[in-house]
Amino acid sequence: MAESDWDTVTVLRKKGPTAAQAKSKQAITAAQRRGEEVETTKKWAAGQNKQHLVTKNTAKLDRETEELHHERVSLEVGKVIQLGRQNKGLTQKDLATKINEKPQIIADYESGKAIPNNQVMGKIERAIGLKLRGKDIGLPLEAKPKKK
Repeated sequence: MAESDWDTVTVLRKKGPTAAQAKSKQAITAAQRRGEEVETTKKWAAGQNKQHLVTKNTAKLDRETEELHHERVSLEVGKVIQLGRQNKGLTQKDLATKINEKPQIIADYESGKAIPNNQVMGKIERAIGLKLRGKDIGLPLEAKPKKK
């Protein structure tokens, strides 16, 4: 068997650090020691489930100058939700499951701590069959004919 003649290989450039290595605390401090520019940014609300916290009312709250608070659900509405739910024989958890919301949201609405959200209010109205918005709060919800 004849031996192959292997050429010598010259490495011209080494690979830079991978993304994970470049982000490590060690790599950042080393770069700072060398005097290189290092840019660090903090992600806002990263990795958190902020489904119901940011609402359309935040801009309204920002414009508010006098009293810095949102309007809350009235206790009257809370009592109507509670009575309607109990008349249907539902627990807070059952009602929450029925309208695809968390049980804590139902608890907040009943205790008057929730900031009113028309989507959630509409779902609760349909589930318990009582009006929660407008001037006839507590009256039975009339089934409107569906538009064709």
